[in-house]
Amino acid sequence: MSFMALMVVIVYEARWVYPEIQAYFSQTGNLTGQQLATRSRGYLQLAQQHLLSEQAFDDQQRQTVRLNLDLAYGLIDVEIYRQKYSCTQSSLQTLTLLTERLKENAVTPFDAAAELLGPIDCLTNIEMNQLDLRGMAINKFSKSTRRHNQVLTYSSMVIFALGLLFWLMHERQLRRTERATKQTMAWMQQAMRDPLTGIGNRSALHQDVAAKEGAALALILVDIDFFKQYNDSLGHPEGDQLLRRLASLLKHVLGKDAKLYRLGGDEFAAVLPCDEDAILIGYCEQLTSALEQADFKHPTHPDNERVTLSIGAARFTAGKTTFPSAYKYADKALYQVKSAGRNDWQITVAA
Repeated sequence: MSFMALMVVIVYEARWVYPEIQAYFSQTGNLTGQQLATRSRGYLQLAQQHLLSEQAFDDQQRQTVRLNLDLAYGLIDVEIYRQKYSCTQSSLQTLTLLTERLKENAVTPFDAAAELLGPIDCLTNIEMNQLDLRGMAINKFSKSTRRHNQVLTYSSMVIFALGLLFWLMHERQLRRTERATKQTMAWMQQAMRDPLTGIGNRSALHQDVAAKEGAALALILVDIDFFKQYNDSLGHPEGDQLLRRLASLLKHVLGKDAKLYRLGGDEFAAVLPCDEDAILIGYCEQLTSALEQADFKHPTHPDNERVTLSIGAARFTAGKTTFPSAYKYADKALYQVKSAGRNDWQITVAA
C-alpha cells in the first residue's frame, strides 16, 4: 500500500510539473519572441551597413536593402509584438514607408539609415523585455521544480513512515496472534491432559484412536485393586503418589510407542500398536512382573501386602471396529478378572 501511494504521488507530481516543462522548452511564447526580434534587428542592421557603405549606392545595393527590410518586416509583424509593444506598429509603418521610398529613390541612403534607428531601438527593447520574461520564466520554473521536489520528498518520507508504522502494527498483531495461538494450543493440550499424572485423559484417548484409522492397535485397561482402602489407610496424598508411580511404571514397561491415559480414579488405559495376541499377552505379563518388582506396599490389601492390578485388554483395527466396541471388549476382560478375584490379566478375542 505504501509503494502504491508513493507511485500515485510521483505520477501526480509528474503531471503537475509537465505543463511547466512544456511551457519552458516549447518553441512558442517568450523564447520565440526574443528570437524573432533578434533576427529582425539583425536584418535591419545589415540594411544599415549597406546604406552606409562607402561603395556607390546602386540598384543592386538598393535591392539588397529592400530585401533585408522585407525580411525584418516579416519577423516583426507578429501578433504578440503588436499586442505587447506599442512601438511595433510605428516600426512597421516606418519600414513600409521606407521600402516604398527606396523603391522610388525618394530618400538618401544616410536618411534611410537614420530612419532605421527607431525600429532597431524598438526591436532592442523587445529583445531585452523578452530576455527579462525568459529570466522570470526560468526563476518561476526553478522555484516550482524545487517546490514539487520538496512535496515529493516530504510525501515519500511520510509514506515511508506510515508504511513503517503499518508494518510495526502488523508485526505486533502477528505476535499477538502467535501468542494467542500458542496459548490456545497450550490450553487444548492441557485440556487433553490429566493434571495429576501428566498423561492423557479420556478425551485424548478418543481423539488419538480416531487419528489412527486403519492401524492394528491394542487397548489395555488397568485398574488398581482396592485403591479406596489404600487411600483410606494412607491418605489421599499417598494415593496420588501411587497414581503417579503407576503412570511411570506403565510408560517404562510399554515403551515409547504406547500412549497412556488416566480415565478417572484408579483406572488407566494404554493404546499401542499390536497385530498379534501373543504380543498383547507379553505386554500384560510384563506389567504384572514389573509391578511385583516395584513392590508398592498396600497395608490394607485383603489378599496381599503389596499393590496389585487387574488388567483387561483387547486387539482391534481402528476404523474397522468402532472404539466403543473395542473398549467394551477390553472392559469385559477387566470385569472377568475382577470377578475372578483380581490381581490378574485377561484378553478377549481379537475385535
